[in-house]
Amino acid sequence: MNIKINSSLFIVILLYIIPCASHAQDKLIYKDTHQPIDLRVKDLVSRLTLEEKVSLLGYRSKAVERLGIPAYNWWNEALHGVARAGEATIFPQAIGMSATFNPDLLKQVSTVISTEARAKYNLAIAKDRHLQYMGLTFWTPNINIFRDPRWGRGQETYGEDPFLTATMGTAFVKGLQGDDPHYLKTSATAKHFAVHSGPEATRDYFDAIVDEKDLRETYLYAFHALVTNGVESVMSAYNRVNGTPNSINKVLLTDILRKEWGFKGHVVTDCGALDDVYSTHKSLPGPIEVAAAAIKAGVDLDCSTILQNDAIKAIKQGLLTEKDIDGALSALLRTEFKLGFYDDATLNPYYSYRADSIHNTAHITLARKIAQQSMVLLKNDNNVLPLKKSNYSSIMVLGPNAAAFDPMVANYHGVSSKVVNFVEGITAAVDPSTRVEYDQGSDYKDTIHFGGTWAAGNADVTIAVIGLSPVLEGEAGDAFLSETGGDKKNLSLPASEIAFMKELRKSVPHKPVIAVVTAGSDVDIDAIAPYADAIILAWYPGEQGGNALADIVFGDISPSGHLPVTFYKALSNVPDYKDYSMKGRTYRYYDGPVQYPFGFGLSYTSFDYSLSSQPKNKYKITDTISVNLQVKNTGKMDGDDVVQAYIEYPQIDRMPVKELKSFKRVSVSVGNSQSTTFHIPVSESQKWDIKTHRWKVYPGNYKLILGSNSRDEKVILPFIVSK
Repeated sequence: MNIKINSSLFIVILLYIIPCASHAQDKLIYKDTHQPIDLRVKDLVSRLTLEEKVSLLGYRSKAVERLGIPAYNWWNEALHGVARAGEATIFPQAIGMSATFNPDLLKQVSTVISTEARAKYNLAIAKDRHLQYMGLTFWTPNINIFRDPRWGRGQETYGEDPFLTATMGTAFVKGLQGDDPHYLKTSATAKHFAVHSGPEATRDYFDAIVDEKDLRETYLYAFHALVTNGVESVMSAYNRVNGTPNSINKVLLTDILRKEWGFKGHVVTDCGALDDVYSTHKSLPGPIEVAAAAIKAGVDLDCSTILQNDAIKAIKQGLLTEKDIDGALSALLRTEFKLGFYDDATLNPYYSYRADSIHNTAHITLARKIAQQSMVLLKNDNNVLPLKKSNYSSIMVLGPNAAAFDPMVANYHGVSSKVVNFVEGITAAVDPSTRVEYDQGSDYKDTIHFGGTWAAGNADVTIAVIGLSPVLEGEAGDAFLSETGGDKKNLSLPASEIAFMKELRKSVPHKPVIAVVTAGSDVDIDAIAPYADAIILAWYPGEQGGNALADIVFGDISPSGHLPVTFYKALSNVPDYKDYSMKGRTYRYYDGPVQYPFGFGLSYTSFDYSLSSQPKNKYKITDTISVNLQVKNTGKMDGDDVVQAYIEYPQIDRMPVKELKSFKRVSVSVGNSQSTTFHIPVSESQKWDIKTHRWKVYPGNYKLILGSNSRDEKVILPFIVSK
């Protein structure tokens, strides 16, 4: 069949087709939001030169303007609020938030943090500012196990228990990363991988020796949980593990993390960790060899400059290939695509967040609520607390931490224009007809000269705020008043504070003295307990700490925080700091004398437990233990109880004394009961078999113990696990 086309019509068709074809070519795959992310990443990588690829492997990522790749600083912090980035809501330090035993509330906190982060990022980008600490990739949470009370950075963790750490860490990550099916709200990072918890002073060359059983059951447990729940990033730690620096440890970063656990995100080194590989660990000759080893082990992003400076040299020496570079870069670009870096910003669900999403009334209210739930009542002789305001016409607030900024905000903190210290919180809580007086009282060193003790004698009640601060315990370099590189030498409070409390008690022999202790770790409370009628552990409570303390002291709420760490009586109770074996450490492997057990926390009210029905007493490995519990408030005030469920194991070598396997925060009004149900998979009792190198649930006699702390046994339920 012959078809004749009018020449004029043919020209018209050509004029239509050519621009369409040209437009199709201009529609770059990596810019096309309808394409799968992996295809977009592959396309973008294919368009980059080797030099451009390598320039993107450092935390100060370079711009590639011809492809629309922005300059970006990957280093951002949000441990307990957007940090180092101007006005932001400051929540309690991580250890304090863990003391709430309230993962739902913690997720609300991290949701607020990611909202403020997005708003700050949007505002910065609108001004073409690509600043450190104003980005969307956050190097938090710290899910290391607080195995030893000396570790200065233990305050950044969720405590000594793997299950609690995994539960709280997962909640925090979910709030940071959001629940949009297409975009990450921000990127979270599980750190420091792995087996990292001091000593701070030697972290750059320390070798943590640990066997496979402790590695799996204690040090990797929370990391595995966060990977399972989709954490976007993992940070490798400074130290060595069994001779190999973490940042070139292929067994950890590839074999376990990626192949065994199925991790799909990116791996970033801790800052300067690659330099440590050759300069302090002496594991490799120099930076070129380190660049090659790190990428081959599974590192994608370098928080230093080694990959950017030396990766191409490694390729020229035959230690790396461009394909290796492509693999590392692809992991980073996937995160950037998930964050929306290469899409029309207006399509992002978080694009509208602006200044009104930062440090607003709702966020401040949340900071107060979580501070309330974090504080732990350790002592309350004769029910001196709560104070009835009408009974006290004059109040003395004193102590070195009563009006100080650092003990409110901890380390890795933001700044806020509305931090309420303890003096301000107490003052605001009473009416103007009540006399409130303040004095610093003491410092951290002078054991002879004190202030305010005479004035305290003229007041009806005294609130003394003492304890530590993040310059006494914290990270190496930051805690500059620490005598041991950031760590604590012992459990003692400053000697000046103990002497001050003695002098205060002499001046106020017959009137109430309330001690408020700030700290991020186990401290020797026994040393000041004789001089105080009540003791509240406030941790480092964030910007609303002063108001939260007042809420508790005056009985607006009942205290409900519980310790996420054991408070030992002395360091003689624990092994050598450098010993990473879990034998004799934490409530799981130590049953000796303590000041306060893991999970401890007093209330203004009391609770009774009763079973709604008798659970089964025999289970198979594939079963789930289900227990329905009635919690009754038998006291005189509404309150929250934290019911803790522990498993006690058969008498087999190296089994824990007991382990937390579930917990529930329950709000119960006076005289009423609240029902709560525990579901614990029997598989959660699995232990690592050294011989077979696999998990195993051991048949035998177990107990499920329900109580309000690790040594409280309100309900004991024996059961048998069969093969």
